[in-house]
Amino acid sequence: MLLLFIRERLAWIGYLLFMVVVLNILFLLDVGLVGVSIWYVNVILLVSFIIFLFWRYVVETKQLKDFLGNVDSQLDDAHSRSLVLSPFQAAYFTKIEDIIYDKNTELNQAKVQLQEYSDELLAWVHEVKAPLTTINLMLDHIEDLTLRRKLEAEWLRLHLLVDQQLHQTRLSSIEKDNYMVEIELRAAVYNEIKVMQAWCIEKGIGFDVEELTETVMTDGKWLAFIVRQILSNAIKYSPANSEIFIFTEVDPTGATLLHIKDNGIGIRKEDLPRIFQKSYTGTAGRESSQSTGMGLYLAHNVAQKIGIRITVQSSVGEGSIFTLRFPLQNEYVKLTGR
Repeated sequence: MLLLFIRERLAWIGYLLFMVVVLNILFLLDVGLVGVSIWYVNVILLVSFIIFLFWRYVVETKQLKDFLGNVDSQLDDAHSRSLVLSPFQAAYFTKIEDIIYDKNTELNQAKVQLQEYSDELLAWVHEVKAPLTTINLMLDHIEDLTLRRKLEAEWLRLHLLVDQQLHQTRLSSIEKDNYMVEIELRAAVYNEIKVMQAWCIEKGIGFDVEELTETVMTDGKWLAFIVRQILSNAIKYSPANSEIFIFTEVDPTGATLLHIKDNGIGIRKEDLPRIFQKSYTGTAGRESSQSTGMGLYLAHNVAQKIGIRITVQSSVGEGSIFTLRFPLQNEYVKLTGR
């Protein structure tokens, strides 16, 4: 703070030094001042200036600390502020207030517009789900089995995109929309496998699932979304007539780990640190028009908000293993505050 104050007052200090030099020159040139002690004048000037600087430092530092400590209340009620400001400071303060007021107004308008857009998008997604459900029921009446399987697979892709958009819209308010309870992993995983059935049949992909007898403390709806995104990714990049392995284990800390392993194309080493970034499709995504780069991004964000940690191990040509680590009891308490 002291160095900042000195830098702010360099012009004062420079002016004083200039005047001291001028006075010393006058004392040397003016014979009428020969009897006056030049050192006495220099000491008086310097000491008085140092005292003045110290006084201004104490006063202005206190003002600055008071202002910074109560900046919100000062800006909310500028006319009742207790700070004593110089005319220049008052002018700066008023200008800053005007700028902040304008920016806050723009920000509030943007928030309102964003909320309206989010509400409209959410309503649209819900409206789209109704005809999708109707179409799914109509598919059962198609007698051509091959055609029906293809249509079911395409319907599933469309359903997953709409579902992804729905959860993306809700992501910002996930704290208001989660309910942590004990969930059976077996039921959660099998429900998502059933959702993917048409797509798996089209590609000839099977599942090798362990017993999954564990129960975990999490939000069932959001867990289903995370598993759905990872399974979708595994099916998309797995070769035809392959298997996806799902199993669990307990790590040394006692936490439950859910592993989803595929035998797909794998992920390049340079892509691994970025696969959870928004819209990042990686090398594989550039070779597939189906990749949006949003699935893993949303899954990772949701997982962070409900205390699940997602990690991935992968090698090109050998497939990938996505692991979900569920929180322990103490981590759950820290997460929920209960």
